Amino acid sequence: MHFSIPDTQECTDHNGSNYTGFNIHINGEYHCTVRYKQLFNLHEQLKKFNGNELNFPPFPPKKYLPLTPNQLEDRRSLLEKYIQAVGQSTSLINLDLFYAFLLTAQQESTGERVREVEIDVFLMNGYKITVSASSNERSYSILEKACSQINLPNPYVYYFSLFLILREENGELTIIRKLQDFESPYISQKNIAGNLKIMLRKSYWDPEYDLELMHDRVSLNLLYVQTVSDIEKRWILCGKNTREQLAILQARGAKKEYLDVARNLRYYGYVQFKECICDYPTPDSKVVVSAGQRELNLRIEVPGGEIKDRSFKVTRMRCWRITTHNDIIETDVQTVLQKDPQLDLSFEYLMSKDNLQWITITSEQAILMAVCLQSIVDELLLKKSGAKFKQPRDFRNGSFSYMKRDGSSQVINLSQSSSEDTLSSSPNGTMRLGRSEPTMSMKKLSEKLSNLTNRNSSNTRQPLVENDAFEGIGDEDL
Repeated sequence: MHFSIPDTQECTDHNGSNYTGFNIHINGEYHCTVRYKQLFNLHEQLKKFNGNELNFPPFPPKKYLPLTPNQLEDRRSLLEKYIQAVGQSTSLINLDLFYAFLLTAQQESTGERVREVEIDVFLMNGYKITVSASSNERSYSILEKACSQINLPNPYVYYFSLFLILREENGELTIIRKLQDFESPYISQKNIAGNLKIMLRKSYWDPEYDLELMHDRVSLNLLYVQTVSDIEKRWILCGKNTREQLAILQARGAKKEYLDVARNLRYYGYVQFKECICDYPTPDSKVVVSAGQRELNLRIEVPGGEIKDRSFKVTRMRCWRITTHNDIIETDVQTVLQKDPQLDLSFEYLMSKDNLQWITITSEQAILMAVCLQSIVDELLLKKSGAKFKQPRDFRNGSFSYMKRDGSSQVINLSQSSSEDTLSSSPNGTMRLGRSEPTMSMKKLSEKLSNLTNRNSSNTRQPLVENDAFEGIGDEDL
């Protein structure tokens, strides 16, 4: 996951006292606003859950006097590095405690009252499933309820996920992001502008998993309606004759036969992104990027209008990073970041033996591309280890103490979300800090390298992590 704290807010508590709130963004979207002491309290609990391990990320020290603007900016930067380090630690990022903290902070930041609501979940053919739930229920709970309503067998539930999808003015559908277990689908959908729908799509990349799901009537139908949609959107390419063959099978309701044909088509099971800019093969090349089948694929427009295809295998990517270029907007009252900063996804690729090359894609969907890369790698490792997809109720029971912004504590159930009390907090004030220099978040190639020694980049301005264990990639990956 991509964490950042790009700015802060000057807030006022119920007693009229001012404090600084740090705005946490996850995967490119604003998630919550928290105080320093809330993150410190989380840090202390994470250490207890993790056995106080020696390589635990350092937390910025307390200050007992009011902070100067420069000290406040230093604290923001250090907190950002801290939460990015937590986000890259497999032992921490997967803790239910961490997810529950983020969920509860989301609820407190929005002031959303816990109540019963109805959440609409759509299949890719427009079929609507209405789920009754609490407004603060986590994504996995909404997913399980939606799948239960359509009688999807439990072993297949986590082959699918919920996605926020935007219907553009021209009718096109754009995947905004996958809903994660640290957020409430109801709150997330409500607080993002646009014609957003929560939609159910498969969440795996390897088409071999299709073979098991196609034996079940419900999961077969889910694969079928998604494939029909992807072909209609031209995410999956097919010629005129194949399109006519598929139309005949669709008219007959021959879903399995339809999938048998579609699964052999180019870009089956890929996610396609909007047209963007890449510095490969030449600067400012127009490309269409797709992710799937253990690769990032670029369709490159070359002079003369011809389209060339170039694939970059994830197993040959040494590492990747997201760079956010924040331009400052100056007013008479405040200095703020521009609303839509430029995003770059850069990856270091083994072009040939001993020849590594950085390739940069500039796209508003760069973070989603990076999330897809990590998901492909995670699935590859899952399959190599022989592990299975998780099952409903594969979540830890228990509780933790959540510190609210006012300093009071509240016991939170780990297996669900926050308590039924309202966690409201008024974020009075405006953003006060801006930065023109880019920020970066680097992801390691894969978790099979996570136990090997890392070293910091010499570029101290940017929190990059280089992996000494690139030679750990086997010949079979190259």
